[in-house]
Amino acid sequence: MEEKKEEMKFEEAMNKLEEIAKELENGELTLDESVSKFEEGMKLSKKCNKILNEAEKKINLLIDNGEEIVEENFTPEE
Repeated sequence: MEEKKEEMKFEEAMNKLEEIAKELENGELTLDESVSKFEEGMKLSKKCNKILNEAEKKINLLIDNGEEIVEENFTPEE
C-alpha cells in the first residue's frame, strides 16, 4: 500500500531551513554532512520560493472590479 506524501507547508519548510542554517553555522559537521545539509537547504529554499510565488499569483488574481472584489480560479504551474 502506497502512503500519500503530504505536501510540506511553507512554515514547516522555513523552520527546517532555519535548523539547517544553525547546524551549518555550528561548524561541527563533516564536509560531507555540510554539503548534504547545504543541498537540502537549497531544495527547501527553492520550495519556499515556489510557495511564495504561487501565493503572490493567487493574490494577484483578486481583481478590484469597482466596489466588488472578484476571485478567479488559479492553477499553479507545474
